Amino acid sequence: MALAQDIRIMETGVARLFSGFSEALARRKVYRQTLRELKGLSSRELDDLGIHRSMITRIAMEAAYGK
Repeated sequence: MALAQDIRIMETGVARLFSGFSEALARRKVYRQTLRELKGLSSRELDDLGIHRSMITRIAMEAAYGK
């Protein structure tokens, strides 16, 4: 019985590992997409949004990671 419990615990740990990895990849994708889209805007478009070019990285980080 102890062996079965150990296997279940290990499977749960592996599932969490892959879940965390896929979540990290999804967040990275959001970061890169946001960064790409904001960098593609002209200075005029950024001004219309109230964004300075120096703020782009921080905004992308907040969009992806909530920091």
